[in-house]
Amino acid sequence: MSHKLTPDTQAPDLKLPLVGGGTFDLAAESPENFTMVVFYRGHHCPVCKNYLGGLVEALKDYETAGFSVVAVSMNDEALAQQSVNEWELGDLRVAHSLTMDQAKDWGLWISKAFKDVEADFFTEPGLFWIRPDGKLYLADISNMPWARPDLKMLLSKVAYALENNYPARGTYAA
Repeated sequence: MSHKLTPDTQAPDLKLPLVGGGTFDLAAESPENFTMVVFYRGHHCPVCKNYLGGLVEALKDYETAGFSVVAVSMNDEALAQQSVNEWELGDLRVAHSLTMDQAKDWGLWISKAFKDVEADFFTEPGLFWIRPDGKLYLADISNMPWARPDLKMLLSKVAYALENNYPARGTYAA
């Protein structure tokens, strides 16, 4: 069973292999402002292709705003590599082989295939901003492929959040 993450608390661990070699390790990231982790459904998803294409277009702007960015899926290395090649993901870091337990740790919705082209199990979309101290700042989780935050709108809010020391919201637990 997945659970809801609480903003302004330590984000779950995340250490995964990257397409092209190396490892993404959230604990080792040292961005100026945030690490943005974008969980996508996988190679079978045309909405993911378009969304990650938009992320590639915005990548330099996010990096200029002090972000490190990674896209993550449950796909194996071969399918993740295929996505990088066919979707022309360029400099976007793409991590693969997310486990079911890791997906649950992040509170992601998990789906079971109902089409032949889909993986047996895969996560639905999620986008997170994690501060350099490892605490969760922003969480956007969806159970449907087409419900995702607008990347340009999010980027437009970074300066306001930083200049006004805007706190993580949703921290109250009843």
